[in-house]
Amino acid sequence: MELKYGSTIFNLDLPPENLAGVVASSPIVVDKSPFDIIEAALDSCCHYLSTFKPGEKVIIITSDITRYTGSEIYLPLLVERLNRQGIVDGDIEILIALGIHRKQTEHEHQRILGPLYGRIHVADHECDDHDSLTFIGTTSNGIKVSINRKAVLADHLILTGTISFHYFAGFGGGRKSVLPGIASRKACMASHFTVLNPGEGSGKNPLAVTGNLGGNPVHRAMVEGCALAKPTFILNTVLAADKRIIAAFAGDWREAHEEGCRFYRENFAYPLAEKGDLVVASCGGFPKDINLIQAHKSMEYAAQTLKDGGVMILLAECRDGFGNGTFFSWFRHKSLEEFETALRAQYEINGQTAYSLLQKAQRFKIILVSQFPAQQVEEMGMIPAHTLDEAMGLAVGMLPEEWRYYLMPEAGSVLPVAA
Repeated sequence: MELKYGSTIFNLDLPPENLAGVVASSPIVVDKSPFDIIEAALDSCCHYLSTFKPGEKVIIITSDITRYTGSEIYLPLLVERLNRQGIVDGDIEILIALGIHRKQTEHEHQRILGPLYGRIHVADHECDDHDSLTFIGTTSNGIKVSINRKAVLADHLILTGTISFHYFAGFGGGRKSVLPGIASRKACMASHFTVLNPGEGSGKNPLAVTGNLGGNPVHRAMVEGCALAKPTFILNTVLAADKRIIAAFAGDWREAHEEGCRFYRENFAYPLAEKGDLVVASCGGFPKDINLIQAHKSMEYAAQTLKDGGVMILLAECRDGFGNGTFFSWFRHKSLEEFETALRAQYEINGQTAYSLLQKAQRFKIILVSQFPAQQVEEMGMIPAHTLDEAMGLAVGMLPEEWRYYLMPEAGSVLPVAA
């Protein structure tokens, strides 16, 4: 089998009789073009669009460049619908939901807006610009939610983005456009902090996991924050591994999102009949393995296939390093207890990802094939390798006599779930 690594490919030849399965999504037959899919979704929420009146101000929230959504396809179609209602271009603004991410470049704005670039005004949300934020209320667990003032002052707020798995919010998309998308840094951090149980040493909430919304405290905080912003409606896409739009969901910001999440789980979950001793996982090559924070998603999903103490080989080039300047410094904490204490004392979203990585590194034997120096990989509790052959040579000595393995050629796109 060919497995992608950065811009190259590794070939893997393992005994077929030991194969437990190739973890991949079922082929989804789509008989409509991306444009037709979006048009059908917009048709389904025409009763929302009919409430828009000439002269009203509209803010459309969409994702930044790190989360491809198909925005260059759906934004022009959405604006066309608004124009039909008498909303002129000058009364429409696109707000990029950066959360705590960096501002976008002009070229990135162009990629996000497609043919709308230069026609519709676009702005980046700035989570630390307190003058541009407005307090809109407090969630039931005490999170004070301040969001971008433009969204509050608009007559209509439309949320757009894409639905996918999220390793502790359950799913992306939907309510995340508001919190953390256009919220203050403090609110962003507070919503993510709910991943930890109340009380020192109590660890991560067991319901704050990939693919779960029920009882998930992170999801609940985001839903409550979004409700305070009172969106008019939502338009979310679902993408195949090759980034084709295969479905779209529009309408009530909560119901349409939940419908999209059910669709996503049905089509991108892989039923596991058994746990394996080895998983060989590729993030899917560049840009999916551009940095370690991005690659962690593939690590999280691959871990679902393993028995405790099993071996994971993760192909993640990480040509841009860790993905955040403070990420690696968290690994000065060697025990999970010490790490958790530090995280509670000074919570960072990237610290949460580092904590999750260390949990897996201590539960499994993770061989990381990357560009990182060996010492850095070892500092994070993993085993370094620079090629797949080298990694397999290391893995063989760690496996039981009759070992079973899984292959994951697009590990960040499919969630293994116990059947």
